[in-house]
Amino acid sequence: MNPDSIKNAPSSPMELDEAKARELEERFDSEIRFRPLSQVAGRLVGALLIALSIFHYYTAGFGLLPEMVHRGIHLSFVLGLVFLVFPFSRKGYDQPAISSLLRPLGISIIDWLLAIIAVVAVLHVPLIPLDDLAFRVGNPTQTDVILGGLLILILLEATRRSVGWPLPIIAVLFMTYAIFGPSMPGILVHPGATVPQLVNHLYLTTQGIYGIALGVVATYVFHFVLFGVFATRIGLGQLFLDCAAWIAGRYAGGPAKVSIFGSALFGMISGSSVANTVTVGSLTIPAMIRLGYQRHFAAAVESASSTGGQITPPIMGAAAFLMIEFLNLPYTTIILAAIVPAFMHFFGVLVQVHFEAKRTGLRGLRPEEMPDLKEAFKRDWPTVIPLIVLVGILLAGYTPYLAAFWGITLCVLVGLLNPRKRMSILEVFEGLRDGAKYALAVGAAAATVGIVVGVVTLTGVGFKISFIVTSTAAEMATWVGAILPVALFAPQALTLLFTLIMTGVVCILMGCGIPTTANYIIMATIAAPALGVLGVEPIVAHFFVFYYGVLADITPPVALAAYAAAGMAGADPFRTGNTAFRLGLGKVLVPFVFVFSPSLLLVTANFTWFAFFVAFIGCTVGIGCLGAALSGFMLVRTRIWEQILLIVAAILLVVPEIYSSLIGGLLIMPVLIRQFTGLKSAASAQ
Repeated sequence: MNPDSIKNAPSSPMELDEAKARELEERFDSEIRFRPLSQVAGRLVGALLIALSIFHYYTAGFGLLPEMVHRGIHLSFVLGLVFLVFPFSRKGYDQPAISSLLRPLGISIIDWLLAIIAVVAVLHVPLIPLDDLAFRVGNPTQTDVILGGLLILILLEATRRSVGWPLPIIAVLFMTYAIFGPSMPGILVHPGATVPQLVNHLYLTTQGIYGIALGVVATYVFHFVLFGVFATRIGLGQLFLDCAAWIAGRYAGGPAKVSIFGSALFGMISGSSVANTVTVGSLTIPAMIRLGYQRHFAAAVESASSTGGQITPPIMGAAAFLMIEFLNLPYTTIILAAIVPAFMHFFGVLVQVHFEAKRTGLRGLRPEEMPDLKEAFKRDWPTVIPLIVLVGILLAGYTPYLAAFWGITLCVLVGLLNPRKRMSILEVFEGLRDGAKYALAVGAAAATVGIVVGVVTLTGVGFKISFIVTSTAAEMATWVGAILPVALFAPQALTLLFTLIMTGVVCILMGCGIPTTANYIIMATIAAPALGVLGVEPIVAHFFVFYYGVLADITPPVALAAYAAAGMAGADPFRTGNTAFRLGLGKVLVPFVFVFSPSLLLVTANFTWFAFFVAFIGCTVGIGCLGAALSGFMLVRTRIWEQILLIVAAILLVVPEIYSSLIGGLLIMPVLIRQFTGLKSAASAQ
């Protein structure tokens, strides 16, 4: 028998086809979709991507370079490659890679020039001696201004190509504000900056392009993305899917519950919503459709579940690593704080899926459709070793990039030595290449976000926006307080509530056009201080804007994860997005809970177990009530008055206060009585 046929033979009823998953991801995720390349250009790009991965792998294990040098090398690779792989317009994706005098290796000569200029402009700053650079900050040379201006323009174009228009437009608006400060109205007025002053701040300091956002991508995010790629290649993703199918597949609506558990487990090694969606969804979406779920609902379940990957420890998304720098906290603290909110997200989706399955009478997986968990662990147990070691190193207090270094190293060793699923040397290099693909769009976006952050630090506009938001919220609280009893709704609590609502809405709107990482950085810079003014702990404020930014992946009109799932399911994208948003409504409520009861995050200053359990139990029951109301089913179909009571009860239960929880519990009682009565009547009739 051919050894390759043994290696590729299906070993599970839900066999993950990694090649198909990568193809789907490239089709639906515009950030890693490259234009057609000639054979020579493809090899050149592949070699550069591999070199970028090797650079980060080596520095993670043997020591990072000086800050500006490390970030400069990373950004030079990123911008140079962006112009080689992303065309000027969408028409370029359909243009064949034909070489000519004006298109060397099938790539426009203009793109070659932009790539070269980008590399030169980026590396100019790291090559300046530190003593000389310190003297030139605030006193740039003409060369500094010219190269800095060129880099800003080229960076905006690179971001437009790889991410889209919204983020560059936001950056241009902020730069315009910086220059025309004296002409701004009211509190937004400021002395203004000349073009050389602006270029100096954005180009020569670590407050702009070379700032914290780029630094986090270059020192944390890249390594964990690379780890996730290799962990999937060696079979850890398949083991997670088999575990999920064994845990949840046998119950009503089995494939949908497998989707939730599988996405939660897969999210532990993948911080990308779209990657999670297409990888797990390539198996679960067809299974859900075969079982009887409507196409849009199947796609919505997968996208809503997969969005939780960005908030699931230990990998999470890029924003988790940014929190380390913003808050100066160890990564273990971020992981602990994320556990309960991540659970609430998946629990909220699971509740609605369960009620939907019961309402429509959908079955679970049959025994022959279930994986053999014993055989799965016998086959794939070595794949767990890298994840255990990575988490262990993190918990021991070492740097995240060192943990990722050993995780990647062990993934490669397991892949090379595991006789049941052995990787070839060629596949190792393919993993290095594919891991670097994810760095291009997020790297360009992070550098562009540096422009926004630079303007904020230069003009102080963040504090002004915080004042505007809190003042508006206070006025709204005064109006509402005149109607509602002050004893039940204190003015301070109402002000905080309206500030949270406005912040959440802005996060979702911003997330409709820019990546979640960029959204988090901007909102953490502008909106989080507003919450801090009202006494919210920094980690709580940052988690609030982080979670609402992630919610944008399933919020129409631009719901990337939902649209990817809709494309796989052959469903209407907008209808899928609306359904996914409904399934993810638990994530809408939870951030409000941990702002008013920070104990839910486990690591806050005034944590108490009593406050934690009051918030946890109330939140869990409240999300269950909300799921029943939105699904139209609990034990039997719900009536309109029951749905209204359940929604009101859900809101009262998630308020982390014992009296409101008791009132919410009382509102549930008539619903439960009617549900049990209806269940008995249905059983008697049957």
